[in-house]
Amino acid sequence: MNPSKQATPYLVAAASIIVIITGLKVAAPLLVQLLMALFIAIICMPSIRWMEDHKVPRSLAIVIVLAVILAFVYAVVALVGDSINAFNANKEFYIEQLSSRVKSIADWVASHGMPIENVNIAAAFEKADIMSLVTMVLGGVGNIFSDFFLIFLCVIFILAETTSFPAKFSRAFSNAQDKMLHVNNILSKIRHYLAIKAATSLLTGVLAALALLFIGVDYPFLWGMLAFLLNFIPNLGSLLAAIPPVILALIQLGPIGVMWTGISFFAINNIVGNYLEPKLMGKMLGLSAFVVFLSLILWGYIFGIVGMFLSVPLTMMIKIALDTNEKTRWLGILLGPEEEAKEVVVPSES
Repeated sequence: MNPSKQATPYLVAAASIIVIITGLKVAAPLLVQLLMALFIAIICMPSIRWMEDHKVPRSLAIVIVLAVILAFVYAVVALVGDSINAFNANKEFYIEQLSSRVKSIADWVASHGMPIENVNIAAAFEKADIMSLVTMVLGGVGNIFSDFFLIFLCVIFILAETTSFPAKFSRAFSNAQDKMLHVNNILSKIRHYLAIKAATSLLTGVLAALALLFIGVDYPFLWGMLAFLLNFIPNLGSLLAAIPPVILALIQLGPIGVMWTGISFFAINNIVGNYLEPKLMGKMLGLSAFVVFLSLILWGYIFGIVGMFLSVPLTMMIKIALDTNEKTRWLGILLGPEEEAKEVVVPSES
């Protein structure tokens, strides 16, 4: 067979992927809101079904769940809204204090004979504009709540349509039962992942806020909420969440405050992120660490910070879909961890 003909399907597949990514990037402003609404609805469905099993009318169950969502958003805004405004108002003061603190540290290092004559630490901090980076991170998280009204409406309509989905699905496909099993498998895994991630993120945020309150860093509940939200971002989220309180500890309390703040975040992230969360997740994630990192970059490029939040669930959906088809199962195996590949049974020769 001609080698060029053999390569044609792979070239077509690569071109199709590029076109799809470009299309998703262009439609990101709309798709981000729909994806957020979809995943919120997926999380809410078990609660609605539980209330229905206990004789609560479906409409009332939906109203209760939506009221809880509204109460949560209101609590977040009430708890950290004033802190965000106060932090932004005092940003210039913190920048001046940071420059002064860094200069003092540089002078102290120079007085002990360290060869730093050619290294201007203060200029490096000023060039990096770290406080603006902190403000940008807070602004990115705030954008998630800025379109909340539209997302909330989408959640209402999705939850209202869930009862008719099985009937529509059975009419649309000839082998609807098998396909519905695959859909339920995807939804179940995503639901369990989001539930465990939400619980561990909440624990991380509470512990971080209490630690910062005890140390004496300003706006502890703001940084605790930031730790809760950014913990949904794999690999980089916990690091990003630690940057603002560590810088603020340097400004307020000096090197001792930085040390205690760093130790607190390191201990919390190791206990919750490296021990408790993997123990609860088990093999449910089904993705290799490298694939998780690549998905973070890819979905972050397409959908921004919301894509980083949803990178793991979106990649899980793709992997499960690949696993259900014989022709694409090899791709699902490549996306999975090493343990999953070892479990693939190779038929023995008779």
